[in-house]
Amino acid sequence: MGFGLIIIGDEILSGKRQDKHLEKVIAILKQRGLQLDWAEYVGDKRERITSTLKRSFAGDDIVFSTGGIGATPDDHTRQCAAAALGVPLVLHPLAKTCIQDRIRQTAAEAGTVADLDSPDNLQRLKMGEFPQGAECIPNPYNNIPGFMIQRHYFVPGFPVMAWPMIEWVLDTHYAHLFHQHTEAERSYIVYEAMEAALTPLMEAIEADFPGVKVFSLPSVATATQRRHIELGVKGEAALLPAAFARLQAGLEQAGAEFEAAPAAQQ
Repeated sequence: MGFGLIIIGDEILSGKRQDKHLEKVIAILKQRGLQLDWAEYVGDKRERITSTLKRSFAGDDIVFSTGGIGATPDDHTRQCAAAALGVPLVLHPLAKTCIQDRIRQTAAEAGTVADLDSPDNLQRLKMGEFPQGAECIPNPYNNIPGFMIQRHYFVPGFPVMAWPMIEWVLDTHYAHLFHQHTEAERSYIVYEAMEAALTPLMEAIEADFPGVKVFSLPSVATATQRRHIELGVKGEAALLPAAFARLQAGLEQAGAEFEAAPAAQQ
């Protein structure tokens, strides 16, 4: 079981808006000792959203989906989730109550009385139509809920709404997974080295230290920086000292020029 993220919206793929969800979700998970295993960007095509969700529902991962749960013609996520599961959309009773409460609140703030049966307000109830069997995710920003079904959690595309809703899901349903593993990493900056020459050392460390991964991040030379590779190990904190010592010994044996990576990179 891993964590996945599906980010839906043409505006991301066209460049009209820059995605902020990926970086933030990684941070939200990291604060809880968790990590993101995969992410996908999907435009506003119903067929593609549906096929993506069918594949995702078939797996065992915990998946967050942002965007497309409104009630305008370019919002398709609710319909696609239902199609992927082969169930109808139904108006969730709690979602209906939340939406109508929001309608009343907005009208009161404007000094009027809400007409819940007006065409506009009936259209707003579409936002509470979820795949049959879904439950609500509370929205602390405007009370319009998202929905959850089969370990999938659907939230709006607006960060001010999406992020606290994702945090609520994790804290409410997955606190038992928090900080089960203490992940860490340590690395060196290796100057003027070639990855091919370092590959045998990397392979040997992974073979000798199960549970430890070796990573290599090359950088080209710039006007202010020499060509180098950030070479390191990551995994369970308790496993790293011996693996890191093996990495250091291997670099020394190879006659490499290296130094500890800055703390910000660790």
